[in-house]
Amino acid sequence: MEMKKKINLELKNRAPEEVTELVLDNCLCVNGEIEGLNDTFKELEFLSMANVELSSLARLPSLNKLRKLELSDNIISGGLEVLAEKCPNLTYLNLSGNKIKDLSTVEALTEMKMRKKRRKRKLVHLKDTRRRTTTRRRRMMMKRPVQKWEREKRRWAFHT
Repeated sequence: MEMKKKINLELKNRAPEEVTELVLDNCLCVNGEIEGLNDTFKELEFLSMANVELSSLARLPSLNKLRKLELSDNIISGGLEVLAEKCPNLTYLNLSGNKIKDLSTVEALTEMKMRKKRRKRKLVHLKDTRRRTTTRRRRMMMKRPVQKWEREKRRWAFHT
């Protein structure tokens, strides 16, 4: 079954604006791209597109309320930067079973997460008036997530 038909079945006589969960598992997408999903799904919080032969996220619409995205068992190998701009509130992402070979493709997602943390930290440190101390703290805060990411990369390399 094609993705457009599956979306129509999943809607069950509801308007796209009312849908909060959408499961499109095991349907076929033409040319490896998303079709039938558009900006009218404003309230969508959970989207599952597992095993749909998806290779590109370029046609993913802006889903500002999306928190969970299931993309397992597809043929995605890159282009994850799109998620940073289209799904800013994403907290869960499953990319298992895809053709990701380099950790550099996933690093785009960690940068998105770090940017959000930095914004929050800046708000917390507005009270500190001494420039020298603030600069040192910023460096330390920026260094910690990088060190954590380096540990994760070593752990991945060890298991593969």
